[in-house]
Amino acid sequence: MKRRVGFILLCLGLGACQSNNPYVAASNPIPAAPAQAANTFDASAYPAPVRDYGAYRNWAWRNGQLPAGSAWADSAQIAEAVSGALDQRGLRPMHDNRVPDLLVSADVHQEKRLRQVQDDYGYGYGGYNRYGNGYGMYNSVPMVRTYEVQVVVVRVNLFDARSGQPVWSASAETSSQGSLSERGDALRQAVQKAMTAYPPS
Repeated sequence: MKRRVGFILLCLGLGACQSNNPYVAASNPIPAAPAQAANTFDASAYPAPVRDYGAYRNWAWRNGQLPAGSAWADSAQIAEAVSGALDQRGLRPMHDNRVPDLLVSADVHQEKRLRQVQDDYGYGYGGYNRYGNGYGMYNSVPMVRTYEVQVVVVRVNLFDARSGQPVWSASAETSSQGSLSERGDALRQAVQKAMTAYPPS
């Protein structure tokens, strides 16, 4: 009986597949493009060309000015740290009036950061009953302390000298504490850390 009902349903299904499709494809014509479309170039419709970072070989300070100094580091210290990091990446400073490949700017400023430290304080008890078996409990309670610190943020920006377009930018931070010589070392390390990703791969 079940087999017969299944056979009938199968025949009905196959018969339905052979009937005419009541749906007919129809669409409105595509409207004509506006007249100004032929003269307009939409750069956003195309991917940006791959930048050849190997073509950049020399640099100069943007607007011909050294980085602005701050209370934490003077202008010459910042310029020396940035120049050294660029030199390690094969970028040489331009000392004449020719147009360089890159224009460089850098700034150093202080910012506040919130730091959190978690301390686990434990408590417990224990002992022995008259049969000698031990028992006890131990637990820890996390204590989270939040405090504010001052950090120094170093930012380096590179621009294409011919187009003026930004090419690359990065920043790094370091502690604001220490003597003058320690600050100089910290500044150089922060600039090196910012420049580690140049050139992008």
